[in-house]
Amino acid sequence: MAAIVATVAYLGLEARAVEVQVQLIPGLPAFNVVGLADKAVGESRERVRGAIAGMGLSLPPKRIAVNLSPADLPKEGSHFDLPIALALLAAMGVVDAEALADYVIVGELGLDARITASPGVLLAALHASEVGKGLVCPAAQGSEAAWAGEIEVIAAPDLLSLLNHFKGHGLLSPPKPGIAEHADHGPDLRQVKGQETAKRALEIAAAGAHNLLMVGPPGSGKSLMASCLPGILPPLDPAEALEVSMVQSVAGTLTGGRLTRTRPFRAPHHSASMAALTGGGVHPALGFALMHCRLQWGSSNCTRAINHSMWES
Repeated sequence: MAAIVATVAYLGLEARAVEVQVQLIPGLPAFNVVGLADKAVGESRERVRGAIAGMGLSLPPKRIAVNLSPADLPKEGSHFDLPIALALLAAMGVVDAEALADYVIVGELGLDARITASPGVLLAALHASEVGKGLVCPAAQGSEAAWAGEIEVIAAPDLLSLLNHFKGHGLLSPPKPGIAEHADHGPDLRQVKGQETAKRALEIAAAGAHNLLMVGPPGSGKSLMASCLPGILPPLDPAEALEVSMVQSVAGTLTGGRLTRTRPFRAPHHSASMAALTGGGVHPALGFALMHCRLQWGSSNCTRAINHSMWES
């Protein structure tokens, strides 16, 4: 009988549900991962093998078949390590598979069974909130996951402590949301001397959420004026801040679970290609500049859950 664990695959700013199915089949010992997995997911076999050995356990002398369903959805990243390991341990009878059924699980494993940080935990937490499940994630990202609202978050430092939690031997305390960072508006429009017409155009564009094109010779102040735009835009509301932080979570730059209150500003070089701005590649993704500039003008339809009390504090 196959052991099944829920996890996610990231497609841009969307988390798609993925089932990790593990079955032990009689035959020559082997460890196979199928389901359109990239190289990082394929290498999880050795990380999982080393982590289980680090706890003093050995794999059964059977064929270990790991299927990541749906099979036609691309799987990328090292966050599949922990769900594969837990599904394998459930198939071995070390942990109860029913205890894992109510959780979405993400996390990278070290060879010493430590659970290390992986990008996208905030997206996984929001997905878990939508489907009515809890989340199992690395301890270093527990405060990040706690921003997703009223969901159960289990943030474990290593695989052994996580197994003890599910067995009831040593319960892990729930993490608290990280404190939102203070807004930093950067350059101030008051520092710009002259350029009264350009200032007025910038204020009108900010007030009405209009596009703005500045044309002029080098050194006339176009880049400086553009960098002053976030300072005259209204502060990020909680939903907008959550969406900006989702981008940072996927990029792996959200540290300490601290949601940002600063509107994103990027100044791509004039020689940046279209693919660099809008995204592309074998596995399509948003371009760096586009990902960070999408909320520059403040219009967001994000209605996801957020801990408003922590935000207001």
